[in-house]
Amino acid sequence: MVVKILPNDKGNPAGKLADAEVHFTEGDLEGMRLVGFAIWERKSGPGRSVTFPARAYSVNGERRNFALLRPTGDAAAQDKVRDLVLQAFSEFEAQAAIAS
Repeated sequence: MVVKILPNDKGNPAGKLADAEVHFTEGDLEGMRLVGFAIWERKSGPGRSVTFPARAYSVNGERRNFALLRPTGDAAAQDKVRDLVLQAFSEFEAQAAIAS
């Protein structure tokens, strides 16, 4: 799989650095992509965070989110995907710095 970074050139909303997509290059999901990841500047302290694809819904007027990508067992599986997205963003930033 390949993580594609789509920079947030507009700067809106504040703190959002980029969107990311996971493109599948092999196996049964080859030719498909999973969209909905976002890379954010952390509000408290240095670093970055990644939000995963989710669907908003409402229950009794309360807004909630349903995660579309969830671990089947080990919750640490999400950390691997988060790390892949952050690594791809770091590489994207390094290439952008070289280009400018």
